[in-house]
Order: sequence, then C-alpha cells, then structure tokens
Amino acid sequence: MSTEQLAENLISWIRDKVLTAGSKGVVVGISGGLDSSVLAVLCQCAFTQSTLGVLIPCYSSQQDAEHARTVVSKFSIPIKTVVLDTVFDTLLKALTGDRVDPGISRLVEGNLKPRLRMLTLYYFANQLKYMVAGSSNRSELSIGYFTKYGDGGVDILPLGSLVKGQVKELGRFLGIPQEIIDKSPSAGLWQGQTDEGELRLSYNELDRYLITGEASNELRERIESMIAASNHKRLPPPVASF
Repeated sequence: MSTEQLAENLISWIRDKVLTAGSKGVVVGISGGLDSSVLAVLCQCAFTQSTLGVLIPCYSSQQDAEHARTVVSKFSIPIKTVVLDTVFDTLLKALTGDRVDPGISRLVEGNLKPRLRMLTLYYFANQLKYMVAGSSNRSELSIGYFTKYGDGGVDILPLGSLVKGQVKELGRFLGIPQEIIDKSPSAGLWQGQTDEGELRLSYNELDRYLITGEASNELRERIESMIAASNHKRLPPPVASF
C-alpha cells in the first residue's frame, strides 16, 4: 500500500469511527512530537470543521510548544492551550504533603502528567460531543510504552497498527516539518527524558523485531519480557466470572 493510500484509509477510518459512535468531531492532544502532529493532521483532514487540538504543557519544553504551534499554524488546526504546571504542583503536594517524598520515582511522578492531560482532553470532548483520538503507535503499544489511563485513555487509536518508521514516512508525506520528524522522541515525563533512552533500545530495533521477528537473543528476550509485563495495559480490566 502506498503512503498516499494509507493516509486516505486512515482519514476515512477516523471519520467512520467517529460518526458511527454518534460523535461530531475529534479532540487530539498536540505535544509537538511526530505522532501527535501526524494524528492532528489526519484528524483535521477527516473533520475540517470539527477537530480541536489541545496543547497541554506541564513543565514541558519550550521547543515542543513551538513545534506544536508550528503544526497547528501550518495546517490551520484550531487549538486550545491549558497549562497544567500549577495543577500538577497542587496535586503532587496533596499526595505527598509539604515535604518531597524521596521514595517517589521519576516515573511515578511523571505518570501524573499524562493522566492530567487525559482529564483535560475529555473535558473538551464531553463539552463538544467529540471523541478523543490517541497518538500511540504499534511500537509503543506492543511493549506498553504508554501510561495506563493517561495517554492510553482514549477512544480511538488511528496510528495503532503503524510502527514508528511508518509514522515517520506518513509524516513526510503529510508535510510535517522536518525538525519534528528528526528530533528524538520523548514522552516529556521529565526534563531530558527520551523514549529510546528510557527503553534502552532504538525504535529501529523494535520496529525490525515487530515486522520481521529478527533481533539478537538478548534484545528478543528484553522485548518479549516488556510485551508480557505490559499485557494488562492493553486489555480491559478482568471481571470475576462468579
């Protein structure tokens, strides 16, 4: 399938899923990264009059905010900006008290950010009768590289069958600025955090394994361990059968 046909299919898929659900449009969080930029453009193509981009900085980098604004300006995507810095601080203080708890890992603290963003996206979605579109791709979903009930808390996942390399190709076809395509992917959970640094493997290695099954024994074991450990994140909560 050509990249052009893939884009057309995804646009039709988004439109069909939203209308079948009886919704009027799409809300998408725009982070300034590749995946959310690609998703926002696809949603704008599917719903030119009823797509809302939401920029939700929470101690985020200025570069990411600039990239997000570049995308919404280039593709004429309506945007709301909700700054969560103070909300994050207030919640963290309520959870830990006045003293910083040294036992809190960066990951535990950082996961509060995507969960606060999820709340924000659903506020606008409920208000407008829109659906929330998530930007997770197959590479991230397969190993559980997303926050449960955070960026994983969405209604549809248009990029969920595409590995990271395919999202890059789609980004080039759609005209996403090259600086966004080239920069190191990051979930923005803490200053200086990158996806590949946290995962200790590259997206190229992960994509290759997912597509071909090829990897060194050590890498294969690590990836399969991550897939198994995160299985609960991809399934609905188990329900007792008695």
